[in-house]
Amino acid sequence: MSMQRLLFLSIFVSVHCFCQDLSELDRRNGFKDIKLGEPIDSVSGAKLSKEFKEKNEYPAKLYSVKNSDYEKIGEVKVHKVELKTYKDLIYEIRVVVSKDPRVMKALESLYGKAEYDLKNDTYFWKTENLILKFESEGRNKLVLLYVSYGLHNKMKEDKSQKVDDIADDF
Repeated sequence: MSMQRLLFLSIFVSVHCFCQDLSELDRRNGFKDIKLGEPIDSVSGAKLSKEFKEKNEYPAKLYSVKNSDYEKIGEVKVHKVELKTYKDLIYEIRVVVSKDPRVMKALESLYGKAEYDLKNDTYFWKTENLILKFESEGRNKLVLLYVSYGLHNKMKEDKSQKVDDIADDF
């Protein structure tokens, strides 16, 4: 094999290996067996922490999850799993883990190289359906935040419908 072909092949393989495979992020659609858009009843160990208004507009609920299935990612300790729901459907999954460089390496091996948001000091992977954010929390923890675009859009549609209903009532 000529040196030029070998060089081309090594560049092609390097580029191909670091391409994003965001279809895998869409396929997984959440953390372990907790899926965005699924009913909160599907998560064992979920306990209601509080009811609140998302963005001071949308009625939502915050759940904490205590389940031995979510205590570790490989060897990395999971400190907390929290879920936000709208109409009892999960629209946000927040996972707090111990700071360990293997977490980012594992995510990049699954989804490709992350994009970086300088303004918010956050790494992220984004598809049409969801975003996964990865950021530091304090000195010893990392946060993985999965957010569903579909349910956020549903919130906005429901708000618009309420306005339309009021307008129709005149």
